[in-house]
Amino acid sequence: MLTLGISGGPFRTHEDGTVIGNHYFHDSAAVLLKDSEVVAAIETERLNRIKHTNKFPAESIRFCLDYYGIDLRDLDAVAYYSQESNLDNAVGQWNFHRIIRGEKFDEYDGARSLIQGLLYREFNYELPPDRINFVNHHLSHASSAFFPSGFDESLVVTVDALGDDECGRVLLGNSSGLETISALPYSHTLGGFYLTIIKVLGFQIFEEYKAMGLAPYGDRDVYRKQFKKFYTLLPDGAYILNWNEISTIQKLVKPRKKHEEMTSTHANIAAALQEALEEIVLHVLRHFRRLTRQRNLCIAGGVGHNCSMNGRILASGLFDKVFVQPAAHDGGGAYGAALYVYRQRMGGELKRLRDIYWGTSIGDDDAVMAALTPWEPFIEVGKPRDICQATAALLAEGNVIGWVQGRSEFGPRALGNRSIIADPRPKENKQIINEMVKKREAFRPFAPSVLEEYAKEYFEVDGENPNFAYMIFVVNVKPEKRDMLGAVTHVDGTARIQTVSKKDNPEYWTLISAFKEITGLPVLLNTSFNNDAEPIVDSVDDAVVCFLTTQINYLVVGNYLVTKKTVSSESWAASTISLPPHVVLSKTRRLNASGQPSTSYECKNNFDSNFAVTISGPMFEILMQLDGRATLSDLLKDNDISFPGGNSAFYDELRKLWGRRLVILRPGPVVTRTQSA
Repeated sequence: MLTLGISGGPFRTHEDGTVIGNHYFHDSAAVLLKDSEVVAAIETERLNRIKHTNKFPAESIRFCLDYYGIDLRDLDAVAYYSQESNLDNAVGQWNFHRIIRGEKFDEYDGARSLIQGLLYREFNYELPPDRINFVNHHLSHASSAFFPSGFDESLVVTVDALGDDECGRVLLGNSSGLETISALPYSHTLGGFYLTIIKVLGFQIFEEYKAMGLAPYGDRDVYRKQFKKFYTLLPDGAYILNWNEISTIQKLVKPRKKHEEMTSTHANIAAALQEALEEIVLHVLRHFRRLTRQRNLCIAGGVGHNCSMNGRILASGLFDKVFVQPAAHDGGGAYGAALYVYRQRMGGELKRLRDIYWGTSIGDDDAVMAALTPWEPFIEVGKPRDICQATAALLAEGNVIGWVQGRSEFGPRALGNRSIIADPRPKENKQIINEMVKKREAFRPFAPSVLEEYAKEYFEVDGENPNFAYMIFVVNVKPEKRDMLGAVTHVDGTARIQTVSKKDNPEYWTLISAFKEITGLPVLLNTSFNNDAEPIVDSVDDAVVCFLTTQINYLVVGNYLVTKKTVSSESWAASTISLPPHVVLSKTRRLNASGQPSTSYECKNNFDSNFAVTISGPMFEILMQLDGRATLSDLLKDNDISFPGGNSAFYDELRKLWGRRLVILRPGPVVTRTQSA
C-alpha cells in the first residue's frame, strides 16, 4: 500500500495571497509510505527555502513521488493532517473574505474538492475523492508518536498551541490502536501560553526554543510567585490557565524589541516560564500515569520539541521508557496522518522508527562532482584518500566544517547529514560559531554528537534509549566531563544529546571515531547547517552557498573536501543573479524628518509583512532588470548605472543580499578545473 501524508496550508503559492497568518498550517511537508515504511519525506521549507512555510506542499509531494519513481495515480491513499469538517469551515471563511475584498478565488464544495483540485492543478491527475482521507490534527500527532515507538502499549500525550480546535490530547495506545481519554480545549493551550510570554522577551512564533535556551541563565525563584497566578492545578490532572493574570506579564518588564539587550530580568522570566510549563505537564502526566498504570510514554505536538521539558519528564522516573517523536511539530503530522490511514486499512503492528534520513540524496561521487563543478570559480575541490580521517584532523586543529552526507534529515534537527561540526572542547567555540555562521544569540547552546557506546561515560543517562539519537532530550553532562566539553555544555551543566550508532549513520560514526583516535574524545559539536536567514541546507548547491556566505573554514560533501578561493573580479562579473520567487522589490516615496521628499528602496518577501531590508537606489535599479540570464557585468554596463564607491561597492552590497538569501547567484562558466588531492 502506498500512502502519502501531507501537512501545510491549502494555498498553491504565497502569490495566491495568504489570507491566514503563518501560525496556521505551518511546517508543510509530505511523507510517502510503502506499507508502514517511509520511503521518502521532506519538509517544504527545505525546497522552497522559506522557514516554516505554510503553503500547499506541492514541491514535497513531487519530491516523494519522483524519489520512488511513481506518479499521483499510483497512490492508494492521501492523508491530510486535519479533520474534514474543520477545513470545510476554513474554506468557507477564506472564500467569504476574498469575495468581500473583490478577489478571485476558486470555487470548491469543501475540503475534499479543494485538496483534489490542488493536486489536479499541480499533477494533472484527478485523484478519486475516496482516496483522500482527513485525520484529526492531534490524532495525527499521536499516531506519529505511538505507532513507530516500538511499544506494545503506552500513554500518549500531544501538546501544542492549536489544531482542530484542540491544544492537546491524552490517549491510550495498544494493539487495538489509539483511544482518546481526554481532549484539551484551546483555553488550555500550553503552546499559546508559552508564545504569549516569550513575546515580552522579544521572541515570536517559532522562536520558543530561544526562550528554552535562555531559561538556564535565569533564576526561577524571582518570578515564581507571579507565575503561580498564571495557572491553577486541579484534581485529576486538570488545570486552567488564568488568561487575565497572564496578560499582566507586561507589568513585569517592558516588552523587549528584537535587537535590544537581553537582561537578567528577561532570563528570569524565561526560567519561570520553563518551570511553569514543566510543572503543568508533569501534573497531567502523574494523574494519567496513575489512571492507566502505563510505564511507557509517547509525546508529540510542537511543545514536544521542548527538550528541557522532555529531559525533566525522563528524569522524573514516572515512566520506564519515553519516546518523543523527533519531528513532533506539524511537519511530523504528515507522517502520523499517513501511519493512521495505513493502520486503519491494513491493521497489524508497525515497525519501530530507526532513523529519519528520508530527504534529498547528494548521490554518488559523480553526482557530487557534477554539482560542485559549476562553482569552481569560487571553490577548490579535492578528494582525500580518507575523508573521515582528513576531516577529523581539520577538526582537531580547530576548524569549523560544513558536513554534508547521504540523505537529508526529516524534521528540525541536523543529525549528521546536514551539519556544521566542530571540536566540542574549547568553550570559545560557542562564540566563534555564533559569530562566523549562525548570527544568533550568544546564550543559545550547541549540541554534542556522541558515539552511542560512550554516552554513559560523558552524560547522565540510564539504560538504552534509542530516542537519544534524535537530539530531543536535555540531560546532565557528568560533572567531571563538563570542562572537557566546554563548547557543548550549557550554563546549567546540561546538553541536548545526540547518540550516533554505526548501524544508523556509519559515515558520521566513522568521523567521530576518527576524531576520537586523534583527541581521545568520542564527541563532536553538532549544529544545523544554515545561517540565520534560511532553513537547514538540503542540496549541494544550498551547502555551497552557505559555505561561501559564512566564515565556515571547510566544506565536506560526500568524499570531497572543499575550500574557498579568492574570487576574481572577472568571476564575479561573469556570474548571474536572479530573485527568489518570494522576494519582491519596493520603492516608496515619503517625507523625511525635515519635511523633504525622499525615496526608500527595499527588498521584501510576500509572506511576512514585517520583513524589509533597505537597499541602495542603484541596486534597486539593477535588480529591477533581472531576467536570470544576464551577467553582472552586462547588467552594470547595459544599464549605465554607477555606484558611489565604484563597482566594489556594488559587489559588497550584493554579497550582503546573497548572505540574506534575497538574491540567487550562479557562477559563470568554468574556465579551469582543479585537481583532486
